[in-house]
Amino acid sequence: MSVVTPDGGLTAFGYGLCAAAAVLLVLAAAFFHAKSGSAKKLSTKQLVFCAAAMALAFVASYIKVFSLPYGGSVTLFSMLFICLIGYWYGVGPGIMTGLAYGILQFLQEPYVLSLFQVCCDYVLAFAGLGLAGLFHKSKNGLIKGYILGILVRGAFHALGGYLYWMDYMPENFPQSLAALYPIIYNYSYILAEGVLTVIVISLPPVSKALAQVKRNALS
Repeated sequence: MSVVTPDGGLTAFGYGLCAAAAVLLVLAAAFFHAKSGSAKKLSTKQLVFCAAAMALAFVASYIKVFSLPYGGSVTLFSMLFICLIGYWYGVGPGIMTGLAYGILQFLQEPYVLSLFQVCCDYVLAFAGLGLAGLFHKSKNGLIKGYILGILVRGAFHALGGYLYWMDYMPENFPQSLAALYPIIYNYSYILAEGVLTVIVISLPPVSKALAQVKRNALS
């Protein structure tokens, strides 16, 4: 079966292989996490939750409110699903799930200028969402962790922007703000989605539903 379409995209079979590879990465990450001295082994149920959250994030990334011309878009809460893993299970599983999701994003829409650019825009940026786990035992930990996660993601995108994307700055962009272009560009869509997400998850019915999901994920 073909993995790539004639125009360079992935076929349904290709996407299936990508999803399978990402799930295997999550399983491998969880295994090595469990091997560490302070880590508790994730159960099969918890691994399923990790894989399900990553799959939901992948699907949600296709539902875009709007997209920017040089990459980046406001999606249907796709970042939230990765942050949830960190919030439920801690930093280790969160980072590893984000890492696997970043690789899946790269396979979905690869854009390569250099190895370090790929690391910034895909691997490190999405792995950073797992830092939401730093607040997994805190009051209002999901909101705190989510905000931290998306800020870290934006920082890696901005770093890649300074190193590789400054030539794409529009000519009509204010020159007085030119040094801030990668920060403004990347945080424009990340914070837009972030604000919408925080508003939604702060609604009492949604907050209660997420609390119930967390109880199920941890039981």
